[in-house]
Amino acid sequence: MNQPVKQPLRSLLFAACIGATGLAAAAAAADEAKPMALRGVMQQLGRDMQAVTGAISQEDWALVARLAPQIARHAEPPLSEKMRILAWLGADASKFRGFDEQVHQAAQAMGAAAQRGDGQAVIESFAKVQQGCLACHQSFRKSFQEHFYEKR
Repeated sequence: MNQPVKQPLRSLLFAACIGATGLAAAAAAADEAKPMALRGVMQQLGRDMQAVTGAISQEDWALVARLAPQIARHAEPPLSEKMRILAWLGADASKFRGFDEQVHQAAQAMGAAAQRGDGQAVIESFAKVQQGCLACHQSFRKSFQEHFYEKR
């Protein structure tokens, strides 16, 4: 290829790379501006927990058994959001995952107890679910909200 043709081609490739980088940055900024999917996950978990509370008060073990797996296997945010959260958590990611696992296991135990009709075990497991939620919220909620929402 002769020299006069190479220079415009290089300029064109350089401009395309810069443009693609700018588009990626704009897309990332747009993602950061909208509410995070985790908020919806937490809201659904809250509704499920309230429904379990009502079901326990009515001794509706079938409903508790139906709701428990929804709590244990709750939705997760999209991968890009998970990566942002994990980057923010840093060394505390294992602590965060530990709370999630505690909730998962307690919710599974709650569902199994509900299937057996063992109200006492349901309540004990539900308390462990709540303890896991509370511990996670006390450890991360305030700083999470400050980092992802209040800096906007």
